[in-house]
Amino acid sequence: MLSRRSLVMLPSLSLTTTRPSPLFFFSFTKFPSTNSHTLRRPLLHHTTTTTTTQFSRPSPLFFFSSLSATSPIHDSSSSSSSSSTTLSRKASRKARRESPEGLLKLKLDMCSKHGDVVEALRLYDEALRDGLNLALLHYNVLLYLCSLDRNRGSHVLNRGFEIFQAMVVNKVVPNEATFTSLARIAAAKEDPEMAFDLIKKMKGFGIVPKLRSYGPALFGFCEKGMAGKAYEVDADMVEAGVVAEEAELSAILKVSGVCNNAHKVYETMHRLRAAVRQVSETTAGVIEDWFKCEEAKKVGLENWDVSKVREGAVRGGGGWHGQGWLGSGEWRVVSTQMDGTGVCQSCGEKLVCIDIDPKETENFASSLSNVACQREVKADFVRFQEWLQRHGPFDAVVDGANLGLINQHSFKFSQLNMVVKQLRQMSPSKRLPLVILHKNRVTGGPAQHPNNKKLLEHWKNSGALYATPPGSNDDWYWLYAAVSCKCLLVTNDEMRDHLFQLLGTSFFPRWKEKHQIRLSFAQREPTLHMPPPYSIVIQESEKGSWHVPTITGDDLEIPRQWLCATRPRDTSL
Repeated sequence: MLSRRSLVMLPSLSLTTTRPSPLFFFSFTKFPSTNSHTLRRPLLHHTTTTTTTQFSRPSPLFFFSSLSATSPIHDSSSSSSSSSTTLSRKASRKARRESPEGLLKLKLDMCSKHGDVVEALRLYDEALRDGLNLALLHYNVLLYLCSLDRNRGSHVLNRGFEIFQAMVVNKVVPNEATFTSLARIAAAKEDPEMAFDLIKKMKGFGIVPKLRSYGPALFGFCEKGMAGKAYEVDADMVEAGVVAEEAELSAILKVSGVCNNAHKVYETMHRLRAAVRQVSETTAGVIEDWFKCEEAKKVGLENWDVSKVREGAVRGGGGWHGQGWLGSGEWRVVSTQMDGTGVCQSCGEKLVCIDIDPKETENFASSLSNVACQREVKADFVRFQEWLQRHGPFDAVVDGANLGLINQHSFKFSQLNMVVKQLRQMSPSKRLPLVILHKNRVTGGPAQHPNNKKLLEHWKNSGALYATPPGSNDDWYWLYAAVSCKCLLVTNDEMRDHLFQLLGTSFFPRWKEKHQIRLSFAQREPTLHMPPPYSIVIQESEKGSWHVPTITGDDLEIPRQWLCATRPRDTSL
């Protein structure tokens, strides 16, 4: 008998029903292996028949080329002997592209680009009539397009399940994208339970779920107010090592507030603090709704141990204590700003600057070096590290390309030089900052002007200029220099693109906040905006108040908006 964990409900091929019926179930069977290990492959069972369709073990080529594995290409004009001749790689690729299956893939990709599910389904039906052998890539595009339909009663969603059943019958092994699209289809039919079961089945296939895989189940349960089930999905994510981001945490926070689960709200607030730091307006609205609800008035200690709260704040590095809600009564919630020293203009409380452990900085520099050596020509980056050891450390590092182009159509050395001079005056040792420029910036274009040549020669002779080699990304160079020298970094680059996401660490935004100098120009004169003397992160004070920074405003041109939540009376032992 099958256990509940081994079952996933799948709808029948019928297109006339709005809810899947009858049910299909997967079970596992063992296949012998030459290396004495066993493989688990699904069998498809219909609840009303004893007929069983079994997966055959795919050949190794299946995993390298779905198209070639499912639709071998033959030259019909050649003899049987010549048809077995191995095609060259180039000819083979061309043949696959021009095969009916290859042309179908191109057409489906265009449907995916334009979100045209109607045309994709027409192509699918045509392919069935023509007897084409569809591969994983075909099925995944079709399932993805079906998952875009959000109409619960739509026949498109049922077609999605039908397509998956055909995929199973044709022994095409699914991957993460397959299950994620199915989960989205289940969620669109307002069945988050099925979406969650599909995640479990995915893991049974040995496929590692991604954050996107969990979304349909988590958001589906949250929208239905099923907090307990949402927590189950969240726990499964944690177990799988999948880190929730703002959208997921905001949904958990909202359903927890609706269900009056104050403990879970408190826990999620701290997860937002650690993982997100600054929240969107949508999440800020969810937080505000919690503080204004009736349940929020009831929770919190009227009297608390000050020493225990302070101990928690010190242990956490400052800015939070983790001892639970403090205070009692109604919360006062307002949108406000901080002054230049970090004092709330609503409640008058001063925010703290959360320290960075020096060991964390060293570990981050090492991690940054490893990633940079993988992305850049290793010899080039190692040469830069050696140069930096000879000429460093510096008090500041300048992203030359960024500064020379601020508010300009072409690169201006004069603008860059004004910033360099100002940084030198600020330096305790009156030393020039390190200017990082790409080699083509120091050899061509404006660099050929006599004044600019003289300026570059001065920086070079002073050991304050490094030209990154052709083909390199200078971002790695200036970031590594600033981190390894433990100094300030001057750039208006927000450092949000995929390059910085490769660092994959919560340390980077904390480091950036405390080390980045940003720049603005007024009447051609530069103004340096130093790092704030407080941490721009959700903060929980020792008095029980909360301050939540939003992404609205950047404190450069527009003051950042904060949510301030305080109680009228804070009492303690």
